[in-house]
Amino acid sequence: MELWDLYDKERRKLGLTMKRGDRVPDGMYHLVVFLCLFNSSGEMLIQRRQTFKEGWSGMWDVTVGGSAVAGDTSAIAIERELYEELGIKLSFENKRPVLTSHFDDGFGDLYVEEADISLSSLTLQESEVMDAKWATREEIMAMIDDGRFIPYAKCFIDLIYHFRTGRSLRTERDHTKNNKVNLK
Repeated sequence: MELWDLYDKERRKLGLTMKRGDRVPDGMYHLVVFLCLFNSSGEMLIQRRQTFKEGWSGMWDVTVGGSAVAGDTSAIAIERELYEELGIKLSFENKRPVLTSHFDDGFGDLYVEEADISLSSLTLQESEVMDAKWATREEIMAMIDDGRFIPYAKCFIDLIYHFRTGRSLRTERDHTKNNKVNLK
């Protein structure tokens, strides 16, 4: 039985847990984590969900994702998910998510990292993952179009690719002129 910590709307732990599969109580939230892992060629490691897995069965998805279990920090949860689903060990101890989204009953932390991992070194979790491969942005967009990839908004995929090259929502222009404050 998997337990999840419950949080308030300000993301403070409430000291309460719930069982996976139960409905999240009104006014409470749980934590989900996602990782988009890129290689040095700019391809994202994507995984195909098992056909018997509930929700988006047999569809391609980002590298890994899942719910934090009770006691997990966001960083611990993404390390665990990455190891469980693909057999990859990476440390996220000093990393923060590049983006946190809010959904009806939770928070979703998105991590973006780069590592050149050989597909042959992966250990796929049979109960969750049926395949994995490296894919370009264009391949992912085409897979969304033809219904093989979870139907994320294409602007979200573009944002993930943006975070691969820069960890900010700002562009790479000179901000010094824009940072001056006129107090007159």
